[in-house]
Amino acid sequence: MGLLTNLLEQAKISPKKIVYPEGEDPRIVTSAIRVLKDGVAKPILVGDYNRVVEVLQKFGSSPDEIAVIDPVTSPEREAYAALYHDLRKHKGVDLDKARADVTNPVLFAALMVKAGDADGTVGGAVTSTAEIVRTALQILGRAPGVSSVSSFFVMILDEPHHVKQGAFLFSDCALVVDPDAEQLSEIALSSAVSFKALTGEEPRVAMLSFSTKGSAKHERVEKVETATRLVKAARPDLPIDGDLQFDAAFVPEIAVAKAAGSDLQGDANVMIFPSLEAGNIGYKIAQRIGGAKAIGPILQGLSKPANDLSRGCTAEDIYYLTALTSLQVK
Repeated sequence: MGLLTNLLEQAKISPKKIVYPEGEDPRIVTSAIRVLKDGVAKPILVGDYNRVVEVLQKFGSSPDEIAVIDPVTSPEREAYAALYHDLRKHKGVDLDKARADVTNPVLFAALMVKAGDADGTVGGAVTSTAEIVRTALQILGRAPGVSSVSSFFVMILDEPHHVKQGAFLFSDCALVVDPDAEQLSEIALSSAVSFKALTGEEPRVAMLSFSTKGSAKHERVEKVETATRLVKAARPDLPIDGDLQFDAAFVPEIAVAKAAGSDLQGDANVMIFPSLEAGNIGYKIAQRIGGAKAIGPILQGLSKPANDLSRGCTAEDIYYLTALTSLQVK
């Protein structure tokens, strides 16, 4: 748990205001209480005031300790409606509709971040990924120079049976279904930056495939090869190789046999999957069979942090994702 402890300690240095749009969910509330107690972040719960307070009290806390905001009665509702109207009027959203729409907690939380009243948002415990991502794109928008927003999981290997120990980044496992070569290269570039920012370690990027160094000929392999060339052109300093099968990216002995001369030598820490189905299946196998701890999905490429939870998440998942969201704040 050394790496997780390190991430938490980094977050505690300058706790950020993280808003949860699903403030009535017991998992969210218990996580928020722990976040506050440990000094990881400054939590804000959004939802029906009475219901949120009821859950807070059930777990031994109160709105005197953790901020609770009801979008329907918030004094900021009119200001957020005006902001939302300005952002979406080109899509036909008039002010009356904006006043009604901002009572949606997911939208309200994103507007809090946009307005600077919160630093980041974490949601998805009971809300679909589609709604979380759509709202983030509409309200927060992409970071400068980014054309594709993507996601990643931080995979922690720290159990005695893990042949390697440490943090690994898997991308994209939750958002971009079938990236083309250019999108795949941007996912790799963003993931390298994210890995360095969150762990402090130097990224070593593997562009994964069912082929290693051209052992198979297929258009899907060619996509990975092209994406690898694009990344190398953009970041000639970045250790990267592809196409690689996972074992050639992860096991030095196999890399010697399959990918002799590879810059990675079987020691990659950033794994870029060629499609969403591969990434999603891969991280869940690592988590459920391999016993890796999966934190995410974490969105990258947005102007401000907004992260999505799995609807099967635990309070502990929320706790760690909150810490990572805080660390994304610039």
